[in-house]
Amino acid sequence: MKKKELLAEFTGTTLLLTANAGSAAAAQELTDNSAIRGIINGLSTSIALGLLIFLFSQMSGAHFNPAVSIVEFVGKRISTSQLFGYLAAQFSGAVLGVLLANLMYQSSIFKLSTNERSGSGIYLGEIIATSGLLFVINILRIQKRGEFTPVAVAAWIISAYFFTSSTALANPAVTVARMWADNISGVAPKSILGLILAQLLGAALATIYVEQFKKSKKKIEKND
Repeated sequence: MKKKELLAEFTGTTLLLTANAGSAAAAQELTDNSAIRGIINGLSTSIALGLLIFLFSQMSGAHFNPAVSIVEFVGKRISTSQLFGYLAAQFSGAVLGVLLANLMYQSSIFKLSTNERSGSGIYLGEIIATSGLLFVINILRIQKRGEFTPVAVAAWIISAYFFTSSTALANPAVTVARMWADNISGVAPKSILGLILAQLLGAALATIYVEQFKKSKKKIEKND
């Protein structure tokens, strides 16, 4: 495992959460309109994510997400040491990103969020958001169109932000780190476990579906 891979995952995840929590804080200061707040937060986060994937994809694969790294490990595309290195970089980077956003907006650095996100509807939203994210990433790889991943992932996240009940966290590191987000993007500690389980289930379902897609694709190509 190369140091540049860990640095890329750490830096990318830090900047992603700084953009996410920072834009949420900015939106909260700028307006009381919840729709406009959502547009500001959703656009800033998805644009930052697409840009960061573009910048770091050649260094580490630009996962920035434990669910993505776990699926890559299951698919034998990264090693055990890479997996644990990536997870450490992603979780620590995500927490740092939220703390930086809190410092920028002079919020309480370690104040726990009280924004509860739980219930069957929220969990279903996370299953859909995460499975969709993993589906987009893996289908593009199978089709050998990985160059479209930055745009496609950003497009999925902004869309899922607005159509899912959970606003598409779709990332265990994001979920844990936003426990300290002292604004509208926060996640109450008691909501974290359920959200992460939903995210992992979504990742598993996407993996199963993609494997079936690959098998079907091979049969079609063989018959042709």
